[in-house]
Amino acid sequence: MKKVELLSPAGNFEKLKIALAYGADAVYGGVSHFSLRIRSGKEFDYDSFKEAIEYTHSKNKKIYVTINGFPFNNQLPALKKHIKKISDMNPDALIVSTPGVIKLAKDTAPNIPLHLSTQANVLNYLDAQVYHDMGVERIIAAREISLNDVKEIKKHLPNLEIEIFVHGSMCFAYSGRCLISSVQSGRVPNRGSCANDCRFDYNLYIENPDDGTMLKLEEDEYGTHVMNAKDMNLINYVDELLKSGAIDSLKIEGRTKSPYYAAITARAYRSAIDDFYDGKYDAKKYEKELLTTKHRGFSDAYLFSRPYEKHDTQNHFTAMSEGTYEVSGLVLEDGESFMCKYKTLPNQKIELIFPKDSKVEVGESEVGRVFKEGEDYFIEFYKIETVEGKELDSVHSGYLKPIKLPVKLPPYSIMRQKI
Repeated sequence: MKKVELLSPAGNFEKLKIALAYGADAVYGGVSHFSLRIRSGKEFDYDSFKEAIEYTHSKNKKIYVTINGFPFNNQLPALKKHIKKISDMNPDALIVSTPGVIKLAKDTAPNIPLHLSTQANVLNYLDAQVYHDMGVERIIAAREISLNDVKEIKKHLPNLEIEIFVHGSMCFAYSGRCLISSVQSGRVPNRGSCANDCRFDYNLYIENPDDGTMLKLEEDEYGTHVMNAKDMNLINYVDELLKSGAIDSLKIEGRTKSPYYAAITARAYRSAIDDFYDGKYDAKKYEKELLTTKHRGFSDAYLFSRPYEKHDTQNHFTAMSEGTYEVSGLVLEDGESFMCKYKTLPNQKIELIFPKDSKVEVGESEVGRVFKEGEDYFIEFYKIETVEGKELDSVHSGYLKPIKLPVKLPPYSIMRQKI
């Protein structure tokens, strides 16, 4: 049986390595040119992205390049050069959004497979057929699609791969086709520079058209979040999605999210997928981990309910993310040191989580100890010492020198503390 693919965001090289370490089969990202995530795209330049592709392939994993913006006429010559330059790096696919870019990519890089972005709003097998006939090998279905419609597309087009989003931020606008940010700040969402205006506080007013009287409506002292969508979370439905046989790839949103988010989401969905095939799927186990990440509240979105049937997809109270843990450290590739991400003090019990299939040995040294309680691992420092031998009373985020570990740990292990 062909296993469904787990596809994770790669906002930068570090997040790419973490997502792969924690169980992703493939990652997606790109340089800022013509991507819908300019901010994360700036984390890569052509040289570092080429290195990222080579690194991913060295792990026998796949990497898909985001070229999913909506170009203007004056950008087309640069777009062609960009596609050529990226295709020479031999990625596993290009993610594109428009018919014109599909044609340009087929002409410029005929050897690179094409995936159709969710921005193209595919909801039915007729549209899917048109794109498939143009040379698209995979569609990333519109986020408003139902599972029944996904099955129908697969029934009519069994050779077309179908990818769906299962986790991450949801857009207030239909499949991300939004102009609010463009109107208010000149930042164009469909060219990758969305300002997330839907997350803002807004004050509402009513006007009497007869005399021009304007009255302010106050929900609370902070205003009201009239457009703030909850995040998607389909971990409770992974078994049903896989049983359908219609889905080839489960996609996690979040190139601008944290390394911790990249790790935990990959780990949770990896466990869910593997446990399904092993006959021991347990949704509660994975859901508990996902609640440790920062989020806006969760919704199961629209795969199992039509949009008009849903009444719990908005967070009207706050755009601030919630989460139960703070990341305090990330173990470096040498496994002998870590970078502080929050704060670390001596004689403090800190939980450890590890990449997939890690082998961990407990142990102790003059620096501290790694120990196990039940099924969980912890680390405690007797002293905080840099790799250069300097002893500190404590270490906080922003300190840019690695700190010694008591014993060697798997690269990209994460130290976390309950909030």
